[in-house]
Amino acid sequence: MVATAVAPTTPGRAHPTIPPAVCLTTPPLPKHGPCRHHGPVEPQTDTPALSVILPAKNEAAALAPLLDHLRQAQPQAQIIVVDDGSTDDTPAICAAAGVQCLSSPYSMGNGAAIKRGARAANGEIIVFMDADGQHDPALIERLLARLAEGYDMVVGARDWSGQAGVGRGLANTLYNWLASKMTGHAVLDLTSGFRAVRADKFREFLHLLPNGFSYPTTCTMAFFRSAYTVAYEPIPVAPRVGKSHIRPLKDGIRFLLIIFKIATLYSPLKLFVPVAAAFFLTGLGYYGYTYVTIHRFTNMSTLLFSAAVIIFLIGLISEQITALTYRRDV
Repeated sequence: MVATAVAPTTPGRAHPTIPPAVCLTTPPLPKHGPCRHHGPVEPQTDTPALSVILPAKNEAAALAPLLDHLRQAQPQAQIIVVDDGSTDDTPAICAAAGVQCLSSPYSMGNGAAIKRGARAANGEIIVFMDADGQHDPALIERLLARLAEGYDMVVGARDWSGQAGVGRGLANTLYNWLASKMTGHAVLDLTSGFRAVRADKFREFLHLLPNGFSYPTTCTMAFFRSAYTVAYEPIPVAPRVGKSHIRPLKDGIRFLLIIFKIATLYSPLKLFVPVAAAFFLTGLGYYGYTYVTIHRFTNMSTLLFSAAVIIFLIGLISEQITALTYRRDV
């Protein structure tokens, strides 16, 4: 269809010739819908499916062979080494291996390195492993296979032979027992640094992770608290290369605090109610003793009863704070 546009006339002026406007009509779409591509669809390769994060602090002796084995085991994975203020050749080793290195001018702690690596990871699945040579990259496939069964996190669980000494083994056994009692699930290795997680779920708890050690404890309890599924895969562990960065005295006190963190991260009342009950029963027993012997209600009984009430109220407040901590707007 051709439409002719007529310009308004103005006295004393020539009228320019205006070409006719042509109306173009769009041909109707076929009944079967828009054109579809029937050829093979190329997979999206911009975002790797797997990211491997290795926190490292002066681990150059073990890092070079580890990166080589890791690249052979997972050639398509994004590998990130988080250099936590190392003074050795860690950045040069990463550059030679062709892996991404996030360097820090000073040490911020193992947990801080984990958080920085998780923010930089592009994969939908993140594998965390130590850079000291303890974890075999070939075992990553076992963790991923369990993750594919529908779990949200799979932890590489060490047996007694994989513990770094008798003291650490006894402490980890205590942590595992307490965490199992708190969660109602069998926790085989609470402090293992070798684990595979779904990235979106792990990032929900970055604000809870400490900058120092014990990030695995916080991560595990947070997953259980949020009803995310956790599985354990038994793995062998090799002796670490180099010297451990854990200081027995300072970190020993810190590990004692982990026991209380285990409780407060999951359900504080499960810890505070038994303690409050112990104080109350002790006060009741002492009152019975003093009533029979001297027919008096003593100050000690009052103190024990008051402590029981205060501890219970602290646990109740902690329970509410924990609930608010895990609350997410949906």
